[in-house]
Amino acid sequence: MRARTHARECAIKILYQIEISKSVPETALEEYFQWNKEPEEVIAFTRMLISGICAHKDELDESIKKYAENWGISRMAIIDKNILRLGCFEIMHVDDIPPKVSINEAIELGKKFGDVESAKFVNGILDRVFKEKSKSTAA
Repeated sequence: MRARTHARECAIKILYQIEISKSVPETALEEYFQWNKEPEEVIAFTRMLISGICAHKDELDESIKKYAENWGISRMAIIDKNILRLGCFEIMHVDDIPPKVSINEAIELGKKFGDVESAKFVNGILDRVFKEKSKSTAA
């Protein structure tokens, strides 16, 4: 498995832990990597994702709410919500990753960690976020 793909999986697990246990992000990161030995490349990318997602959480949630018709953030499955936050963060704030890669990686996370409909749900919302970003960048 590629390092960034693995780091995204680590990030989803850590975001889940943060949400369930109301952990401080830095503490959750330290605990996770204390128990899960990973290469430095995976740790660094995971840290970047977690810190970015936590720093932009309100903005990311607003983007998700905008396109999740009839779905409030509080009604979403924790895994789906955090996969969407990760995908939105990459699309909106990580310039060295093509948005289509971010969307595809999020879909794969939905297939692996979500329920039967997660991948379609994630794809639909992230595709709309990407289209909106493309319009605003082109303008």
